[in-house]
Amino acid sequence: MTRKISIDPITRLEGHGKIEIFLDDSGAVEDTFFQIPELRGFERFVVGRPIEELPRIVTRICGVCPASHHMASAKAVDGCFGGEVAPLAHKLRDMYYQAHFIHSHIAHFYALAAPDFVLGPDADPTIRNVLGVVHKVGLEIGGAVIASRGKAQEIQRIIGGRNTQDIWCLPGGVAKGLKPEELEQIKPWVDELFDFTQFSIQLFKDVVLANPTYVELIVNGPYTLDVHNMGLVDESNAPNFYDGKVRVVDFEGKEICKYAPDEYADFVAEHVEEWSYLKFPYLKKRGWKGFVEGIDSSIYCATPLARLNVADHMATPKAQEAFEEMFATLGGHPCRALLANHWARLVEMVQNAETLKTYCADPEITGDQFRVIPEKVTGEGVGIVEAMRGTLTHHYTCDANAICTSANLIVGTTNNNGPIQMVTKKVAQSLIKPGVEPDQGILNMIEMAFRAFDPCYSCATHSLPGQMPLEVRVHRGGDVTHHFKRQC
Repeated sequence: MTRKISIDPITRLEGHGKIEIFLDDSGAVEDTFFQIPELRGFERFVVGRPIEELPRIVTRICGVCPASHHMASAKAVDGCFGGEVAPLAHKLRDMYYQAHFIHSHIAHFYALAAPDFVLGPDADPTIRNVLGVVHKVGLEIGGAVIASRGKAQEIQRIIGGRNTQDIWCLPGGVAKGLKPEELEQIKPWVDELFDFTQFSIQLFKDVVLANPTYVELIVNGPYTLDVHNMGLVDESNAPNFYDGKVRVVDFEGKEICKYAPDEYADFVAEHVEEWSYLKFPYLKKRGWKGFVEGIDSSIYCATPLARLNVADHMATPKAQEAFEEMFATLGGHPCRALLANHWARLVEMVQNAETLKTYCADPEITGDQFRVIPEKVTGEGVGIVEAMRGTLTHHYTCDANAICTSANLIVGTTNNNGPIQMVTKKVAQSLIKPGVEPDQGILNMIEMAFRAFDPCYSCATHSLPGQMPLEVRVHRGGDVTHHFKRQC
């Protein structure tokens, strides 16, 4: 008789999802399904709108990473008008985006991931949240986290006019530049953010790497997959979050492909399963081969760790030091340990802060040539950036009057849907055994599998940690044999 365990809803993510675990007669895991029960319609209801409005509309897709959609959309719209963009606008967009990366990575590392490592995956659910983390590490550190995230958001507001739901990017550039007095206001905050990245790296060493149990869980636990890696890189194969080409390498480090944004449809396709609204991207030239690991698999990850796996090096010196230390500790480059995504976020934050320092020292950054007025409609554009949660693609077409005729979006979390499905099943199978009743700790360790990806399923809003109830029902036949709920 098959039993079913439902983790519905899953917690500490943006949006809504659930995990259905089916057990066989012996109590072993027979199958697992990671389901997304919500449906978005942005690809349909932007059709018929003026194409230049899309960068303002798509920020409403998500209240957590609106700048990612704003940037990808702006680049796609640039293409629809011929692709010419003021060089200063590229700098300002990138500068803004580095701050956005920092504020998002701080939120995930400290609020969503830290409860599992600072407090432990088996900690009392009533304290396994951001408030519990603050209590453990101290109010001073908690205050520094909040202040640093606030500074990153304030930098976004000063550069772009808003720190969320952006309206700043326009075809050919941006709506406003950066004034000299605004730059002087930003500079000390950038220095403080750089110091905070160094503090965060050290905290990770002191709390996580100093605990042999955590290191064992990261390196040798069930949170590994033999699938490939995707990320945006510059000409020297260093990570670039705003611009570049998409590079895919296998889990042994061999390059599979490298493509420009307008070539994405030749390399990526999407598979549909009837039990989830979310599609499953895969490497198109290999064909859909199912949820399988191995060197011939067509499934890939697009995460912070994946970005570092596809990179040959970092783009800034301190980030390079952190990059080398991370991979030396993890046993080499590339790395398959998915929980190392939390460490990779910190390495990326170092590059983000160093890049901000470079822009602050750029004598051209306060110039006034921040837009080129488009003179033609070419009808199609593709914009790709690295969202915090993975490679983000916006592809638009429009008619001669610049009215949108089609839109296709492949978001960061969608790229990772296959790996999330696979690793949640793998972890569930490793933890739920015949004769072992799943408890709160086991269920949380299953959730840790998807939390490594920082998945974002939200649509303009999300739930705060500690506020979303989790109910688990264990079914035997038609009867519910166990029922409990928690707040986490």
